Amino acid sequence: MTAAPPDPLSELPGRTMAREMAEQPAVLRRILADGAPAVRDVARRIAARAPRFVLLTARGTSDNAALYAKYLLEIRLGLPCGLTSMSTTTAYGARPDLTDVLVVTVSQSGGSPDLVASTRAAREAGAITLAVTNNPDSPLADVSEYHIDIMAGPEKALPATKTYTASLLALYLFVEGLRGGDGAPAQVLPDLAEQLLARQDEVRTLAARYRFAERMVITSRGYGYPTAKEAALKLMETSYIPALSYSGADLLHGPLAMVDNVSPVIAVVTDGRGGEALQPVLDRLRGRGADLVVIGPRHQVEQATAGFVLPTDGVAEEVQPVLEIIPLQLLAYEVTIARGQDPDAPRALAKVTETR
Repeated sequence: MTAAPPDPLSELPGRTMAREMAEQPAVLRRILADGAPAVRDVARRIAARAPRFVLLTARGTSDNAALYAKYLLEIRLGLPCGLTSMSTTTAYGARPDLTDVLVVTVSQSGGSPDLVASTRAAREAGAITLAVTNNPDSPLADVSEYHIDIMAGPEKALPATKTYTASLLALYLFVEGLRGGDGAPAQVLPDLAEQLLARQDEVRTLAARYRFAERMVITSRGYGYPTAKEAALKLMETSYIPALSYSGADLLHGPLAMVDNVSPVIAVVTDGRGGEALQPVLDRLRGRGADLVVIGPRHQVEQATAGFVLPTDGVAEEVQPVLEIIPLQLLAYEVTIARGQDPDAPRALAKVTETR
């Protein structure tokens, strides 16, 4: 039997990251079709236990997904939430009383030792523990009382892309399940994600504009703030450009002083209350002559130096982050390629971070 010829594209820089970004519409469809019933069942069982408040535990990209869940839980359910500092448990040995507290640990691999150790300690302290991972056979899933599989399939690229959007959708469906909702606003996401990925040429034009940037500032408010943080992380880990992420409110409290007409400012403008809250920040940035890039609705993009129009008409504000990050993933990829680097091989990174 004659061996199949090698794939001529298989050795191109960024091939793996590109392939996994392209898988996102299929992953979102899989979660909605096959994963949603299991997510609703977990949500129903946890809701019956009436947790007092929620603690969210994660690192890296998953930390940004957890921040998104914090906004959902506080806005949609009125449930107080906090992001944990794992070292209080793993390094200092603190043992707080977590009776009737829901502890949600988000991790792509489910293998980081500090996540496993802190979740185990939380369960021993009386918490209701939920793991949200891409690996149902992971140590984290094993030590948690409940588990949600984000069903993204194997992720080989070091920069996480499809596991991030899969985590957002799974967490949205979970929160909707807690409140008895059906998650219907999420049904539009796969088709819109497909449309966004088809507009890579637009992103490539932006990347050419910013390939020589020495610094970037990324800002947003509300549901868009986790997107700003995740976009900054993607840019730093792939292109090595220092990318600073700020809530729009925090940007006005000092960091605005570093904004000039050279370093680009990327504003993630969610179509809704978050975007309305960001408007005074956008006005201040324009007043300073900032090189302002807007990712958001058309009327906001038209007032910026450059931008990318998101299809937000009729899309619920709380699910827009699943779409917002896609052009920013593409931007990180394209900037990295334009700078002659390989986004599949960021220096000093591993898929499972061995933090203790």
